[in-house]
Amino acid sequence: MKIVRKEIPLFAPLAVVLLGASCAIAQAKQETESKVTMKDLPAPVQAKVKELSKGAFMRGLSKEVENGQTFYEVELRVNGHNRDALIDPAGKVVEIEEQVPLASLPSEVKSAIVRQAGKGRIMLVESISEGNSVVAYEAQISTAGKKSEIKVDTTGKPIKK
Repeated sequence: MKIVRKEIPLFAPLAVVLLGASCAIAQAKQETESKVTMKDLPAPVQAKVKELSKGAFMRGLSKEVENGQTFYEVELRVNGHNRDALIDPAGKVVEIEEQVPLASLPSEVKSAIVRQAGKGRIMLVESISEGNSVVAYEAQISTAGKKSEIKVDTTGKPIKK
């Protein structure tokens, strides 16, 4: 009995530290991305969102902080596919991710994604554009119930995150 009582106090502080650390990590993740409404956006971002969402269904808006920089993301459904735009506080579009059919990809990109997916199922493919040109492709993969992501450049070379 005495051994059990001596061991419990040793584990209790460890459990408290681990619980606190997991809460801090969860809180940090919440601080990097949060849902917002149109009225929460700066005026230039509101104008850009209105322009981009013409003829589209707006699925959501969020505010993201990446490496100390603030961005806003609008998630759209356009002509039956997803299009997400990342916008800086001045209203400039920084990046667009747009759902594309796997069959529409350049052959070297398609081959690289299929090869990297292996036995996994390719769930979704998106082109990533900066400015007016595609700079990369992302594919969401499902393998035995686990989701992962593959990112390649326009020649099919893997991009590490």
